[in-house]
Amino acid sequence: MKTVLLFKMFMMACALSTAQSVNITAATGWLESAYVTWEPVAGANRYDVFYSGNGMTDQQIDTQLIRSYGSYYRADIIGLAAGDYTFKIVPVTSNNPGAAAVTGVVTVMAHDRNGFAHEGGYVPGAYNLDGTLKDNAVVIYITENSKNTVTLNVTGANSNPCVGLQNILDGFKKGRDNRPLAIRLIGNITDLDYMINGDLVIENDNNANGSITFEGIGSDAVANGWGLRIKRGTNIEVRNLAFMLTDAAEGDNVGLQQDNDHVWVHNCDMFYGAPGGDADQSKGDGALDCKRSTYVTMSYNHFWDTGKSNLLGLSEDTTTGLYITYHHNWYDHSDSRHPRVRFYSAHIYNNYFDGNSKYGSGSTNGSSLFIEGNYFRKCKYPMLTSRQGTDISGGSSGTFSGEDGGFIKAFNNTISGQQRLVYYDAVNAPVQFDAYQAAARSEQIPSNLTSFKGNNAYNNFDTDASLYVNTISIDTPEDARDKVMQYSGRVSGGDITWTFNNAVDDNDSGVNSGLAALLQSYSTSVVSVQGDQGTNQSAQTLTIPNNNEQAVNSGESIEDMVFVWGGDATSASVSGLPSAGIVFTIDSSSKTVTISGTPTENVSFTVTTTGTAGSPVSGTGSIRINGVAGDDEVHNFTASGLTSNFYSFSGANINSTAGSTTYDGLTLTTRLKIESSTNISYSTSTESELTLVFDLTFNGTIKLDNTSYTASNGLLLIPSINSGSHQITKGSVANLFYIKTAYTLSMGNIEELENVSLYPNPTSGIVSLKHSLDRIERIEVYNVLGSLINAMENPIDTVDLRSFSAGIYLMKIVTPNGSITKRMIKK
Repeated sequence: MKTVLLFKMFMMACALSTAQSVNITAATGWLESAYVTWEPVAGANRYDVFYSGNGMTDQQIDTQLIRSYGSYYRADIIGLAAGDYTFKIVPVTSNNPGAAAVTGVVTVMAHDRNGFAHEGGYVPGAYNLDGTLKDNAVVIYITENSKNTVTLNVTGANSNPCVGLQNILDGFKKGRDNRPLAIRLIGNITDLDYMINGDLVIENDNNANGSITFEGIGSDAVANGWGLRIKRGTNIEVRNLAFMLTDAAEGDNVGLQQDNDHVWVHNCDMFYGAPGGDADQSKGDGALDCKRSTYVTMSYNHFWDTGKSNLLGLSEDTTTGLYITYHHNWYDHSDSRHPRVRFYSAHIYNNYFDGNSKYGSGSTNGSSLFIEGNYFRKCKYPMLTSRQGTDISGGSSGTFSGEDGGFIKAFNNTISGQQRLVYYDAVNAPVQFDAYQAAARSEQIPSNLTSFKGNNAYNNFDTDASLYVNTISIDTPEDARDKVMQYSGRVSGGDITWTFNNAVDDNDSGVNSGLAALLQSYSTSVVSVQGDQGTNQSAQTLTIPNNNEQAVNSGESIEDMVFVWGGDATSASVSGLPSAGIVFTIDSSSKTVTISGTPTENVSFTVTTTGTAGSPVSGTGSIRINGVAGDDEVHNFTASGLTSNFYSFSGANINSTAGSTTYDGLTLTTRLKIESSTNISYSTSTESELTLVFDLTFNGTIKLDNTSYTASNGLLLIPSINSGSHQITKGSVANLFYIKTAYTLSMGNIEELENVSLYPNPTSGIVSLKHSLDRIERIEVYNVLGSLINAMENPIDTVDLRSFSAGIYLMKIVTPNGSITKRMIKK
């Protein structure tokens, strides 16, 4: 009897527990998202959350979107189209659903997608224009627990599964995976085990068919201590993240570094970075910078007392085809660069400039800025043009910039509390002005009105009918200010609260000690993330051999490549083969795919596992014939740091101070320190030519295989290096930007090409070629920076250098069967 009674009491307790309803404490709609909070239910070990609306009923959200904060739970529902929704929370105890609670109707709003990032029908990121996830999108969740162990199989990756967030991003680097990727960060994410010089780096080889969103979940997603760098990226979106105390080699919270297009960075909170070594880096380096990129939008970001907020442009050296939009950003007591522009056409509208101690927007180097509908409150110098007007007032030699000026067109801005702003006036300020105030939005500025230094005219991009600018509807400055204060930064303003003291902070460009202390002591309030297992392990596996990328001489067989499948994989398939003499065999008993043969041309292929359980895993391979076009091995430290599949680095350290040089059309800033401990090793299977690019002033020595070679004006070219293993080591202390190994000799004609000679060398004018070749197709002449300065098709056996300046030149002799490069000195 006692046993029966206890059993009944137990069942009654379970019934009471499962019947207990959820007490919802908040339900809020936001931009293409919403969130709901509730009090914990006694005994519940998980919650299921559903949404209904816009024609959908009881759509369950991913479990990782549900988090415990101790005294309450919160779920963020993202990827919603604008409209009205209700949300249902179901507590689950021992797999038994309890009583559901349903919110009232919540209204979700759309993101503002105006700006150059969406030019030409591009849709940056993993979401459609209506805010819903794109078809076939892949979603991965990153927590402090899973950041180093999360896995994903990526088409084109060097190995699969890719483990850890940066390895996954590296998998997309080649641009061979077309699936939209949504990377969702939850909570406070500190440094990862593997980063690239302190940054996470996004790139997809400008794959217009792919897209990546890098986003935070909720109001408290934080990139703490690291930066985000984007290069060679197309259709990239960054949103809803806070960046703080960034301590990366590049120094930026977010940096668009090179060769990007259609990138959208929005609704982020930008805080102080870690102090740098320079006097102007007490607040970190850049907050949100952009270089060598186009069709970019930066909108609804909140800059909290940042020092150098938005650098735009560096060494593009052209004013054509560079377009960017800044709108609805809150420059909240930030000091300068809102933005500071070289070369670009920049549309700067509906931003809130709020207590800026140095200046607002600045134009240099022929840039064209259209500044309209902004609200300026106590911005010291709202608009500056380099080396004219306010920039040189009072006898200054140019406090803003020493570069040539650009041009600013202003329209319908509200400005108060400024120290100085001078508009063009034909009588009173015909030359020394900061900006031209247009009488109408559509007004075109005549080409004869130019900057004082450089004579640069406004390009009137804003009235170009092919661009969005001339048709967009602009908020009034007052409405823009209110909208910015409501919607900039993370969801509901984020989890960091700080109020500036205008009486002090409007004029102070120093670090705010209170805000700095708040950031230094920041910790997350997240207690746990539902479903956070630390890994998304695939049930199928594929072991990719170390020799999956090979280069062989013409007529030579490759070394067999053996791929091994495992886990729940039952077989594998191969795409791209058989081709050009390369074949594959599948052995089910040993679970292997073997690639073999003698290539007749360059070949690439993909091996993919198959099975009834788990997700397929892919691995790629490539085979190249030495001497065939496209097989040069290039390493650019600015682009790739110390990561290379060809060169191996030991005892290597990146110089913490950036440099600057250009080579072969590239802008190079990151330098490897050549020290006693530095060793760069690599192997070649045929004769090659080595190019090393150093600081322009470097004329010291470097050792290759323990033989010293002398650089000239920062360039060292070593021709005719025999096949085999090689080592680059220190001769003199140096800083190295760039390495290239070029296979320039055709195997069938090495002897003939080696016998090509130039005379006299040095020369004062006419250079003669001595050779036994049947035909020379072309002679190319390069300067010491690697820039092509002359090319002669089907030349005779002389080259005229009489018009060239004295110096060192590289002459590349191209034949139907190969090429060779010779050095020539012009007296």
